[in-house]
Amino acid sequence: MDFVKEMREKAKKLQKKLVLPEGTEPRTIKAARILVDESLADTVTLVGEEAEVRKAADSAGVNLDCIQIVNPATSPLLEKYVQEYYAIGKQKDEAKIKKGVEVKYPMTEEKAQKTIVAPLHWGAMMVHTGEADAMVAGAEHTTGDVLVAGLAIIGTTVKTASSCFVVQTTDPTWGVEGALIFSDCAVIPDPTEEQLADIAISAAQSCREFLGVEPTVALLSFSSKGSASAKFDDVGRVQRAVEILKSRNPDFVFDGELQSDAALVPSVTDKKAPGSPIRGRVNTLIFPNLASGNIGYKLVQRLGKADAFGPFLQGFAKPLSDLSRGASVDDIVTTCAVTLSRVKQ
Repeated sequence: MDFVKEMREKAKKLQKKLVLPEGTEPRTIKAARILVDESLADTVTLVGEEAEVRKAADSAGVNLDCIQIVNPATSPLLEKYVQEYYAIGKQKDEAKIKKGVEVKYPMTEEKAQKTIVAPLHWGAMMVHTGEADAMVAGAEHTTGDVLVAGLAIIGTTVKTASSCFVVQTTDPTWGVEGALIFSDCAVIPDPTEEQLADIAISAAQSCREFLGVEPTVALLSFSSKGSASAKFDDVGRVQRAVEILKSRNPDFVFDGELQSDAALVPSVTDKKAPGSPIRGRVNTLIFPNLASGNIGYKLVQRLGKADAFGPFLQGFAKPLSDLSRGASVDDIVTTCAVTLSRVKQ
């Protein structure tokens, strides 16, 4: 499986609209040029004051032909976006009040006016309203910044926003022609059992979107089926997450808690988890916490000479991706293609 090639081909076929909020960032501008030249998107929009975007493009040696530029402060959509953001904020405030939660900083029209012109919030609103189909940012903003804008405006399909990596190994017997989903390796440090269940559901959908197959999900631990006591918090949380998943009756095969070898190697599965429904079929791995997930994917990447693509945000209502601030132009193009490939037809 050539993950990058397949995602680019899918994005090219879909022809969707992309917004890049960091419109004066040189690598982002160069990536926008490639995306347009390779027809990976129907339209690419850079957010920023037009003179500043053009100045940055000139410095980067990039022609902006066929690339759209939007300045939030002067856009004809400004008032529409202010009112929409105000309505979203008021609705969230009212929901908190109904639950008895104090609203310390209630939404006001003035606050909406000030916030929505920020590039990340503007880009997220473009996605929310359909002026764009997907958003990619993070070359000059933190993951937290991107998440805040996405959560405030785009929202999630589950309570928990998380992330995944596509790990492409050199052994085609693993996962899908050597590719597996690893989750969560970048967002939630210590997920609760409810969050682990949400992560599993989101990662299953990522498996469908990225690997093109039905997910078979293993929730990992240092214990297999109670081999270590549930008094250990990590074990107990994974066990409870499995029970929560069962109660939700998801449309994918899963099992846990399982050690990595019990999840991946059928002969070990038979010994440690006899009768497991995921025997020999695993393509999606859920880690009990961020430490194990981050360590896990990097060990496979370095020692196993695997390619690791991501992290890709998951669980959002519409496609949104975060970049490493050290991302190369090629990294940005790949992330954009992957994000565009997730847009529903």
